[in-house]
Amino acid sequence: MNPVHPKKLLNSKWTASKPVNKLKHFSVCQVEYDEDQKVSLCILRAEYNAEELAIDWRQLKDPTLWRQGWV
Repeated sequence: MNPVHPKKLLNSKWTASKPVNKLKHFSVCQVEYDEDQKVSLCILRAEYNAEELAIDWRQLKDPTLWRQGWV
């Protein structure tokens, strides 16, 4: 399990275990919180072409989907 804290998501770097739309390297470019300070939106930006992808931030904890850092 990848250690992920919702307050430290912004600007963190991630590598997709399986390419997403032929892209592997992403960074978190936007995080929004609701009134209870829970993450309501997490957007990843591809480093290659700046394509954006909205995901559930809890998916980043799954090592079969994502690895922390650019590997």
